[in-house]
Amino acid sequence: MSPPAPPAIQFQNVSKSYRNGQVRALDGVSFDIHPGEFFGLLGPNGAGKTTLISILAGLARASGGSVKVLGHCVVDDYAAARRALGVVPQELVFDPFFSVRETLRIQSGYFGVQNNDAWIDELLAELGLSDKANANMRQLSGGMKRRVLVAQALVHRPPVIVLDEPTAGVDVELRQTLWKFISRLNREGHAVLLTTHYLEEAEALCQRIGMLKQGKLVALDRTSALLSGKAATMLRFKTDAVLPAELASHARVTGRIVQLKAHDASEVEGLLARLRAAQVPIEDLEIGRADLEDVFLEIMQGASA
Repeated sequence: MSPPAPPAIQFQNVSKSYRNGQVRALDGVSFDIHPGEFFGLLGPNGAGKTTLISILAGLARASGGSVKVLGHCVVDDYAAARRALGVVPQELVFDPFFSVRETLRIQSGYFGVQNNDAWIDELLAELGLSDKANANMRQLSGGMKRRVLVAQALVHRPPVIVLDEPTAGVDVELRQTLWKFISRLNREGHAVLLTTHYLEEAEALCQRIGMLKQGKLVALDRTSALLSGKAATMLRFKTDAVLPAELASHARVTGRIVQLKAHDASEVEGLLARLRAAQVPIEDLEIGRADLEDVFLEIMQGASA
């Protein structure tokens, strides 16, 4: 019997400190990502997500612990680990002296990939870049530059793909194009690690989710289990009025949209009665289940289910 395949990514007790240990960005983070898995890494700004990815990509050195890609240590076996990895960074980094096609050919060369034009053409087509193939990188919009970053990360066909906030500030068309293509690659066996602040994306795409808070892993489970474990009835409505203090302290308010958690039908009735008593006019009333954003906020706030 052949030995089991190693994890696509393995974080083992990873820590990272700055300023002689005064600032601890990561504190003993451990989890595996399986081959062919679509994994979401969530957390507020400053939680340590990008630091963890920087260590994975070899751009930073962990203060403690180890990180492996398909069994290859990112420090001791860096070349093999890096060949197995394709990373789409947050920042728009590009060389202004080359066209899109030249950029992808050069990137292929970094990994020793020759005669790669057929795959480059497929990447250009899948990411909506075919008509920009010969355009200089300086001529592209921000959204188009981000598409090129995705193509660069995939040009050597890495079995492990890392997407660090890939849809931040981009249009709906790019999001749909990107997720259709990445989902196809995932179905073909590529492992995907995604960080995003768009929690509806993580809920729709990711099979498992880990959550970081202040450098520590505070949740790790299948997406369905996280949702069912924290599930509650959510009362959603719109109003221009100020909520009573006893309701405002438990509400999630986004502009005119208010969300209040209720555990059962009787609690929903009680909330509506209190809103009527306070003469709060409501519009577009909906009653539904908690989504990943509700679960995320509850975990980050340290509240019990």
